[in-house]
Amino acid sequence: MPENRYENPGGPVTPSPRPGQERYVAPVDEGGLGAVDAVKADDAPTSLWRDAWLQMRSRWLFWVSAVIIVLVVLVAAFPGLFTSLDPRVCNLAQALEPPQAGHPFGFDRQGCDIYTRTIYGARASVVVGVLATTMVVVLGTAIGAIAGYYGKWFDTILSRITDIFFAIPLVLAAIVIMSVTTNRTSFTVAFVLALFGWTQIARITRGTVLSVKNNEFVTAARSLGMGRGQILWRHVLPNSAAPIIVYATVALGQFIVAEATLSFLGIGLPPSTVSWGGDISAAQGAIRTAPEILLYPAGGLALTVLGFMMMGDVVRDALDPKARKR
Repeated sequence: MPENRYENPGGPVTPSPRPGQERYVAPVDEGGLGAVDAVKADDAPTSLWRDAWLQMRSRWLFWVSAVIIVLVVLVAAFPGLFTSLDPRVCNLAQALEPPQAGHPFGFDRQGCDIYTRTIYGARASVVVGVLATTMVVVLGTAIGAIAGYYGKWFDTILSRITDIFFAIPLVLAAIVIMSVTTNRTSFTVAFVLALFGWTQIARITRGTVLSVKNNEFVTAARSLGMGRGQILWRHVLPNSAAPIIVYATVALGQFIVAEATLSFLGIGLPPSTVSWGGDISAAQGAIRTAPEILLYPAGGLALTVLGFMMMGDVVRDALDPKARKR
């Protein structure tokens, strides 16, 4: 055998090093094997919701919107913690008086304390917004999930019904219905808003269910003998919840604005119920002489809607995979 080759027992013949040339052997850690071995394979895998939470809490916009929402919820649930006065007690002798001790916002045209009415006005708006959003999520999710998962004539009929309601403007339809309604309560206003506001979430749910129902885990569940309804409830809907949550967060602010619009027009909540929309309507006559009467309830309404809108943007960016890639 030539001198520049040696025989490796049990393996191929490899060239031998030249005289004066040393064989180089790379260190074991140079290939990154140490880093790979240091990874803990027994750690629990991260989920979409955990990744979304980690991303949201790293953004200052999330904390700003969370503080606004928590403050509004506290004011709506426990207004007595922020004021000890009755918003319905008014004194005409104090009409349009400027701010003073115990009355930081002054008085309106009826001699009512503006600060107290602004605090108590949050309850009506938040209650209507939460009720309407809950009804919309339940109704729209059910219709969209059935249409997207079962398909065929279910999809045809429900999609055409959705198109009919989608063509009706929400506020215009609510104005028509509320103008002939005698029992105007928070539940009535929320029900009317939900009756014409479920179409968007139904479309979102239908599209999401269509993309989820063909995944491998759905096929595996079907092969294990699970029923279609059980698969829809236990597997398809939980994996379609992300866009529904995003829309619900944004829609809550939209329904608060819709309630204020109806109350401003005088066909929403009755005058006996303290609401931001009603106070804005009552203050429009003094907008030139005392604009602060209008600015305080309008500012509370704008701040509340801003908080929910910002939270919706943060949740959307965290739960949308395409947004995370950007």
